[in-house]
This record gives sequence, structure tokens and C-alpha cells, in this order.
Amino acid sequence: MIDSFEAKGRRKKLVEELRVKGISDDEVLRAINTVPRHVFMDPAFLSHAYTDKAFPISSGQTISQPYTVAIQTSLLKVSKRDKVLEIGTGSGYQAAVLAEMGVRVYTIERFRDLYIKAQRTLGELGYNADFFYGDGYEGKEQYGPFDGIIITAAIPEIPDKLLKQLKTGGRLVAPVGHSGVQIMTVVTRTDTDIFETSTFGNFVFVPMLKGTVNS
Repeated sequence: MIDSFEAKGRRKKLVEELRVKGISDDEVLRAINTVPRHVFMDPAFLSHAYTDKAFPISSGQTISQPYTVAIQTSLLKVSKRDKVLEIGTGSGYQAAVLAEMGVRVYTIERFRDLYIKAQRTLGELGYNADFFYGDGYEGKEQYGPFDGIIITAAIPEIPDKLLKQLKTGGRLVAPVGHSGVQIMTVVTRTDTDIFETSTFGNFVFVPMLKGTVNS
């Protein structure tokens, strides 16, 4: 994996742009400044890797806009050694940011080609994560409860099955809504059967789908 001076310079400018846009979590910004986003994209698109926008990858999916990754990660409020379940591995970039922060990442992907490619990319970068090929709606109860759950696709409503996999005090971050615009939503489990919800603006994500795809 080549991380050139040009790429490092572009990342530094990206982090400065994210600060201007309101991202203030220094650990999140450090991780974004460290993880080479360009290696999660086709090498021909280095010029796009450090612009603050989403970009298409395979299987009709996208690598999220850096601001979106930063805001979702900030809203999780995780610490080193926390356990986080990611629904929708995609390119693996979000998982790498969390791993760079010292988080124990469990990530689920329904597209087999993305599942395989993300494992290879994170491995080459030296990041550890537990990868699963499967249906994100099911979560991974046997590995929970989790300090945080992050959903990286638009979901019409948050399944109870996922909420029950949160620790008390844990937070789930997800873009909730149908096609078009979703509302970034944080659900905090404050007690066994008590969940508090707050919202943080509008975003646009590809839809979260059920089942698995062998391509």
C-alpha cells in the first residue's frame, strides 16, 4: 500500500475542512488523518479520495462522504477497546477509522465481493476487525452486547433485535428514513428496556437491504 506525500497532504487539508464544518472530536480527526482513504477506492481516483463527497464503489454501493464518517463516528462516543458492531462494511473505510481509534470492530456485509475485498484491504493496512458475511438486520448477538452499533445504510426503522444487542449506556447511530433523505439518529440504551432517541440532521445513504448477495 503506497501512501504518498501527496495523499498525506490531501488528508491534512480534508481534516482542516472537516474542522471548519464542525467536527471537533480530535481522536476522530486524527484517525481520518491517518487512514489512507484512497486505498479503499480505485487507484485512478486519487484526486477524488480526499474531497468531502461520497464516491461509487462496486455492487452499487458507495464509500461514504468523509464528513458523514466523521459525524457518525463522533456520535458513537467510543473509547479504546470498546466493542462496536458495524452494519454495512462496504469498502471497509469506516471500519478502518474505528480500528485506528483502538475500537474492537465487528462488521457485517451482505455483498460477498465487498466482504472479501474489505478484509484484504484492512489486513494490508494492519488493522484488525472481525468480518462477517451476512444479513445486517440480524446483528451479531453472540458477540454482544456492544458499546456501539453503527449502521452505514438508510434504514426505514431500527430493528428491536439490534437495539437489544446494545449494552446499557451504549449508543446506536443510524440514518433513519426511506429513499431520499434520512435523519441521522442516535439511540442510547439507558436501562434494560429504556431507549432515548436524538437526531442530528439530514443525510443521504443507499438503502439497507436484507439477505445476502453472492457477488
